Amino acid sequence: MREEVYRAAGRLGLAVLVVSNGSRPLRPPGLPNVRMVFVGSEADAADDWIAAHIEPGDICVTSDIPLAARCLAGSARALAPNGHVWSAANIGEALAGREVARHLRELGAATSGPPPLTKHDRSRFLSALDTEIRRARRGAGAG
Repeated sequence: MREEVYRAAGRLGLAVLVVSNGSRPLRPPGLPNVRMVFVGSEADAADDWIAAHIEPGDICVTSDIPLAARCLAGSARALAPNGHVWSAANIGEALAGREVARHLRELGAATSGPPPLTKHDRSRFLSALDTEIRRARRGAGAG
């Protein structure tokens, strides 16, 4: 959903930080409001950087549930690429479900990852992104 974020941020004059450890090559879009941040290759280096630098009113787009929890703890907002808005009301259950799935994998059970994104997910994401930007601009509390 990077392109959608770039377009929305450009239209509204918002800054975008794309944080990467370089494991997946990202091509910066060359837009004045988009800045690439490269971090070390250590496990969770990108997540650690985001959690250390995110501020109230910022929005993190991530499918990583622990990162979403860390962002919420920092009074920021978190939004999944499928349009799911993470909040204080739903992050605990998501973390617990993730832990159960991890335990099942350790026991040898096959667990499925997230399904591929659909056109409906893209539409839901754009709507949720717009809503979260409006809430952040109004200064409404996270989650």
